[in-house]
Amino acid sequence: MPLPVPGTPESVAPTPRLRTRITELLCIEHPVVQGGMMWVGRAELAAAVSEAGGLGIVTALTQPTPADLAAEIARTRRLTDKPFGVNLTILPSINPPPYDEYRRAIVDSGVTIVETAGSSPEPHMDFFHEHGVRVIHKCTSVRHAVKAERVGVAAVSIDGFECAGHPGEDDIPGLVLVPAAADALTIPFLASGGFADGRGLAAALALGADGINMGTRFMCSEESPIAEVVKRRIVEATELDTELIFRSLRNTARVARNSVSVEVARILADGGTFPDVQGLVAGSRGRRVFDDGDLEAGIWTAGLVQGLIHDVPPAGEIVTRIVREAYEVLHANLAMFRA
Repeated sequence: MPLPVPGTPESVAPTPRLRTRITELLCIEHPVVQGGMMWVGRAELAAAVSEAGGLGIVTALTQPTPADLAAEIARTRRLTDKPFGVNLTILPSINPPPYDEYRRAIVDSGVTIVETAGSSPEPHMDFFHEHGVRVIHKCTSVRHAVKAERVGVAAVSIDGFECAGHPGEDDIPGLVLVPAAADALTIPFLASGGFADGRGLAAALALGADGINMGTRFMCSEESPIAEVVKRRIVEATELDTELIFRSLRNTARVARNSVSVEVARILADGGTFPDVQGLVAGSRGRRVFDDGDLEAGIWTAGLVQGLIHDVPPAGEIVTRIVREAYEVLHANLAMFRA
């Protein structure tokens, strides 16, 4: 397919295809992955991203039971015949979800791409390998990425300090973390945290990544199943409008700034412990933000990249726009070189 001339109107220019190790591994057209997000990674969003040539991700634990997950996977498959994956976040818990049953629902549904996050995927690797599943593990440090490669994952997604959710405790931004990962890994990897447009994709590729993983950007898409008022808040916000909570607990999380997150940060800074804020950070309260549009009901995750998000287009348009922009950026930068 001929490449577009930079500046050609999007409506008439074909979308260029960027071939990387990630597109080859996942059998997708573009190296753009929608990260798994609690309450957000549902069929409509995942299918829209995949239909545009990226990789959509259904979030397993958004579904209350493994049977519900199987139904959501089936619903996604009715919306697209292109590859998509499932996120399985594995965290220590007093009452852990039935991870084995969720795993079984994934493979019985014919899904062959799984994004793992949280704890090490090692206890699950034999099962996934046995069923031909390619695992992408989300990491926040080079050392964890190297360990994930050692236990047999097919790829990793490495989160810089800019990311929404849990950035780890090393505070290393993507500009350093991505090339450091490129130096240490032999498997393909995605850069995550701080990506919203083609400039970011071009930069990630230049730094050695094989593609990008985006969460906050896809929250602000038409298919994202969250209240419109939340999307508008993200569009209106700047890169200054996030809060780091749980720092003193060594479980740092980056969330949107609102009265709740500010209060949580204050209580912990004053010497409080987790029981002092447990009621404020309950997942049920955060879900009310997304479902009801009550921006002060609880906390929700958002990355620094919200400062680069200015609209709420269809998810597929986000994918193709980013690829076109990346092509234009790379083409323009090459033109700066003279013999």
